[in-house]
Amino acid sequence: MTEARAILRFVRVAPRKARPVIDMIRGQQVPMAFAMLKHTPRHAARVVEKILRSAVANAEQKEMGDSESMVVSKAFVNGGPTYKRFRARSMGRANAIQKRTSHITVIVTAPAVETKSK
Repeated sequence: MTEARAILRFVRVAPRKARPVIDMIRGQQVPMAFAMLKHTPRHAARVVEKILRSAVANAEQKEMGDSESMVVSKAFVNGGPTYKRFRARSMGRANAIQKRTSHITVIVTAPAVETKSK
């Protein structure tokens, strides 16, 4: 089987919020994954849909076949760098705010295409 991947790095979604969305599409057929992401009311779903579209486009560029037969074989989220900010609090104090980022990877595979030999 051949595979194509797409990686989106430094995306401003916390990894713990993106992981449930990624877990939902792992192992699904690509059309089913798109349908699930379209009806998921989370910000991470829009981001993952964009990455999945990129992985499918990469697969079509490699001439792996039709996107209808492709499967999301691997999908995972790794933590990226954390932006550290401070918010003013009462009595001259400050609280730390951590804005987390993610590196999201989606890999799609297509079933092996049999070639006819003469």
